[in-house]
Amino acid sequence: MLRRTEILNNSIHEHEHSTNRFAVIPTLARLDADPNYTGKGVTIAFLDSGFYPHPDLVEPTNRILAYKDLEDFNAEILLSTAADTWQWHGTQTSVVASGNGRLSEGTYRGVACDAQVVLVKVSDQGRITEENIARGLEWIIENRERHNIRVLNISLGGDEDVPCSLSVIDQLAEEAIKQGIAVIVAAGNSGSEGKHSIPPANSPSVITVGGYHDNNQPERTSLELYQSNFGVTADGSIKPEIIAPAMWVAAPILPGTALYKKAEALSRIASAPDYQLPRLVRELEEAAGLPSAVLDADRRVIRNLIESELSQNKIIATHYQHVDGTSFAAPIVSSIVAQMVEANPKLTPGAIKNILISTADRIADAPAIRQGFGVVNARRAVALAKNEEHALETVGCGPPRVSDGTLLFQFHHDSATSVSLGGDFNGWNATRSQLTRGSSGLWQLAIKAPQPGRYQYKFLIDGERWMEDPTNGLKMPDNYGGLNSVFVIE
Repeated sequence: MLRRTEILNNSIHEHEHSTNRFAVIPTLARLDADPNYTGKGVTIAFLDSGFYPHPDLVEPTNRILAYKDLEDFNAEILLSTAADTWQWHGTQTSVVASGNGRLSEGTYRGVACDAQVVLVKVSDQGRITEENIARGLEWIIENRERHNIRVLNISLGGDEDVPCSLSVIDQLAEEAIKQGIAVIVAAGNSGSEGKHSIPPANSPSVITVGGYHDNNQPERTSLELYQSNFGVTADGSIKPEIIAPAMWVAAPILPGTALYKKAEALSRIASAPDYQLPRLVRELEEAAGLPSAVLDADRRVIRNLIESELSQNKIIATHYQHVDGTSFAAPIVSSIVAQMVEANPKLTPGAIKNILISTADRIADAPAIRQGFGVVNARRAVALAKNEEHALETVGCGPPRVSDGTLLFQFHHDSATSVSLGGDFNGWNATRSQLTRGSSGLWQLAIKAPQPGRYQYKFLIDGERWMEDPTNGLKMPDNYGGLNSVFVIE
């Protein structure tokens, strides 16, 4: 049994002697997510490098439905086994989404803290191969019904930058979506190098998640973009579709590791009253990794050194640290999707993607090509999911298509009172092209197909808000800081 200790966060517990100024905003509060939905009854699968049965997932009730090691089919995930370094990434992604905050008295719990999880290890001692990613996807598809998997989080990627049609990983991701699994993939962290997402994050139907950060400020008045991969993929799609917190994300420290022991020791010293400092420093000097000179230092020097160590190691509480990367933005979105499915189990992956996109908020002064449809809005997405009236039919919604000389547009937006279409084929005059809502709940419009060529378009909602087609990944800059959707007639 792992010991719980108090959190050194003044916003959580008033402490008589010391507070941890390096604590972060819990994810639930950071998102302003609806606490009434916790992913209960929903299963999230994770493809990752390795996993440890963290107390936030297995206590007081074990919520790990299944564990699969693709290198050792007989392997079990046991709390009694010592943790290995290659397990940290998968442990953190799964706990970020679904941990119940057991070791933080519930403070650093995930948004889907009651969801069940399926963990699939796709690495060999930390080495990830495309072959194993593909095998992991195949296993999840095969076992979808057995474990009622509705959400799949993938915070890793392949090696080759190839079109979807040439990628086995992409094709399997598309198949998983056809089988009713919402697939959420991290965009990658090389955007500063001008790189775009690679399989499976470039797959057209997956929800690719980039990142932003709020400087750990609750007001959310100065959101900034993270260095996520972005841009035009090998297929011509633009990724990501959405962005989520990618810095200052609370995650568990892998139990039993040197950092875990260091965090315990530093936290004990930091929370101690002055008269206990000399004794604790001598007792915990080695575990805390302190220089021997600190033994003779005065209390102020000790306090400053402890705070410096907490900051450098990103320690926010005894068993937690803050992490960064789209690897953690993706499971945050996966946890929101679990909330949505709990609120409305009839939702299809297509409906889920449409709702997330239509409820997102763009950062006004940031390029649209880097943020997709913008910052995920957890509360608004769950509210719209709960009231979705056409959750089954929306699976048929897709990009424009030509049939018998007619060009058909479809658009899903339940809360819209009117939808019209503007494009370079009608002079961007939306009054000429009004969509009508059909019995399926989809807005539809059929026009005479224009001559072969490449065309840009957007939907106008309620005569006020222009929006790209959420089902069409082909886009290009609109020269006003945003994007237009694109279709091609051969």
